[in-house]
Amino acid sequence: MRELKFNENEIIVSKTDTKGKITYGNDLFLKMAGYSEKELIGAPHNIIRHPEMPKIVFKLLWDTVSQGKEIYAYVINRAKNGDYYWVFANVTPSYDSKGNIVGYYSVRRKPSRQAIDIIKPVYKQLLHAEKSVGMGASEKMFNDLLVKNGGRYDKFVLSI
Repeated sequence: MRELKFNENEIIVSKTDTKGKITYGNDLFLKMAGYSEKELIGAPHNIIRHPEMPKIVFKLLWDTVSQGKEIYAYVINRAKNGDYYWVFANVTPSYDSKGNIVGYYSVRRKPSRQAIDIIKPVYKQLLHAEKSVGMGASEKMFNDLLVKNGGRYDKFVLSI
């Protein structure tokens, strides 16, 4: 499979409900994912999850945004045809007029090649631990990495 690219000045945008079902995707999201709007709206956002993406990163992402906090993350996504693309995602909660979380908003930019080169081996180790020993081992490895890098994932990803 080949790596798909998009320009530095382009932004991929999607929105989901609180269960992770897609409620909106901009044209670039549709293009990169390789799905039609009809196929994506109402589908779970993990429809584009790449098998080389460690689950622990998504656990952290969902734990963070469900608490009303934003998060930044490097993510590898898979297109419908199996191609892949890297993004630097900023995910934030969306609120109703009463302050209740009603969904999530994700803005994704093109990551630097340097950042991808740093994060790929980290994700490979996390995924290996997850597959060979389980999520607990992956989570411990992830937490150990974060402690070495200031204790927070967002600090770590913003530093690379």
